[in-house]
Amino acid sequence: MSIYETDIPGVGRRFEMELTGDTRLVVVVHHDGRCELFRREDEDADGEKILDLSSDQANKLGSILEGAYFEAVDVDELSVPLGDAIIQWVDVPEASPLADETIAESNVRNETGATIIAVQRGEETIPNPGPEFELAGGDILVAVGTREEHAALEDLVQ
Repeated sequence: MSIYETDIPGVGRRFEMELTGDTRLVVVVHHDGRCELFRREDEDADGEKILDLSSDQANKLGSILEGAYFEAVDVDELSVPLGDAIIQWVDVPEASPLADETIAESNVRNETGATIIAVQRGEETIPNPGPEFELAGGDILVAVGTREEHAALEDLVQ
């Protein structure tokens, strides 16, 4: 990933960061601390303004992005008290083969090794759903299992 930096006389400094393909994120930092963010799809285009932030807002966003509020971790190096098991959230697509099946009918645990410990349906969370609980497209499954078991669960819900 390359970042290009340019002085803008009388304004401040411009930074361009390559994202994917020809898409670039352009950040203009004004001398007064105000920031403007643009998304540019084409090298010849001016770009679409995404945000116009005050100095305080830009500083707060910068702190968030830098990790001052939450620092991401390398999940492969993460040590948790569950041993090799982790908890993950899995979206159930509308066209999933599991939609309209009960947990017992879906055979999730035997097929994948993962265990469904909760289901998020809209604003409602159903903790510890029983085998008679019917899954639906749009549900979010909260499951515990190893990385391999979660990968198998992802495959199963698709």
